[in-house]
Amino acid sequence: MATEQGLSLETLNIIGPQHYAQNGYPHKEWAYLRKHKPVWWCEFPQTDPFWAITKHADIIQISKQPTLFLNGPRLLVFVNESGFEESPTPPFRHLLDMDPPDHGEYRAVVSRHFTPRGVRPLQPEIEKITRKVLDDVTGRGECDFVTEVSSKIPLAVIAELLGVPHEDWDQMFQWTNETIGSADPEFQQGTTAQETMDRARLGLFQYFTDMVVARMKHPTNDITSIVANAKIKGESIPQFEMLSYYFLLVVAGNETTRNATTGGLQAFIENPGEWQKLKRNPNLIDSAVEEIVRWTTPVIQFARTATADTEVRGQKIRAGESVCLFYPSANRDEEVFEKPFEFNISRNPNPHIAFGIGEHFCLGANLARLELKVIFSQLIERLDHVESAGAMERLRSSFVGGIKHMPIRMKMNPAAVAA
Repeated sequence: MATEQGLSLETLNIIGPQHYAQNGYPHKEWAYLRKHKPVWWCEFPQTDPFWAITKHADIIQISKQPTLFLNGPRLLVFVNESGFEESPTPPFRHLLDMDPPDHGEYRAVVSRHFTPRGVRPLQPEIEKITRKVLDDVTGRGECDFVTEVSSKIPLAVIAELLGVPHEDWDQMFQWTNETIGSADPEFQQGTTAQETMDRARLGLFQYFTDMVVARMKHPTNDITSIVANAKIKGESIPQFEMLSYYFLLVVAGNETTRNATTGGLQAFIENPGEWQKLKRNPNLIDSAVEEIVRWTTPVIQFARTATADTEVRGQKIRAGESVCLFYPSANRDEEVFEKPFEFNISRNPNPHIAFGIGEHFCLGANLARLELKVIFSQLIERLDHVESAGAMERLRSSFVGGIKHMPIRMKMNPAAVAA
């Protein structure tokens, strides 16, 4: 997997969205960089230069210094291939682009609802949602696993948490696709990437503006009510930050778990021995979930900006320069993981950083783990046979490792009837 054939620093492409759509993650290129240039100055067309960080230890070092490496100025390395215009004001202000002290104050508004204890009561509802989704494809020989299974479950879960009524779930799904996939022709619908993103953002903002008015008058126990009525330093959350909060919860709560589910099933199709191992020993489910998350690492990269001159692995980083943290590369780091290019659901230890680390560790990590545990627990019970039924289609993005379509042939059994 880590072959160096035909690779050189002059020709590496680790950030082009089209490259990801056509080839998937550039693991060969990342392996080359980990070995030869783990801190590499990358100048790529249509984006500002950045330092590519590909080693596990270096990403941890940077992530644990939130005042030296800021999130705010440059959230991610964005390649402008699709007609985006530079905006003088950011379109959002949410947890991902906040730095201390604001980040901690805003995160605390909902953080207790996403602890292991906070998400545990959701398990029966997640099981019910998953069972219904699998029931809908039972008895069929083929399906598109993304559109008919993996996209539906996390969307339903986050919509329930936010109190979004069932009839609006399809609209939420469309907005998240148009946000993450704004540069993908399938989701542009004849408009530019900029127009697609703006339309999705404004649509979702207007939707939650109306919900907030209702929840302020008549609070319920959903997350929308909690954020709408929250106080930070004795003041209500400003509207822009409040709407950005909902936007982040909808998009992040849907996209990453969807792609981990899809990529996880793909890994099992390609490694049938691991599928049989899990079927024989369902107690491996927690370990399997961690390996699925390591293997898929749905969030490809975030950027940080240095506030002062510093060094990473002996390389001088100047104040104002950006570093780009490539999480899938860290999760294949040969110095950290034994046989990193093997999918092994018994892997122990498994210190992956697919959920990030430090200040910005993923707020929804415990919810994502629970969803994946429920989904794959039900799949090993009900799915007798599964194989690929055609080419997988990837999202045109170097930010999220999205899979748009994955046709499968399968034999899905009815759910066992409770005694």
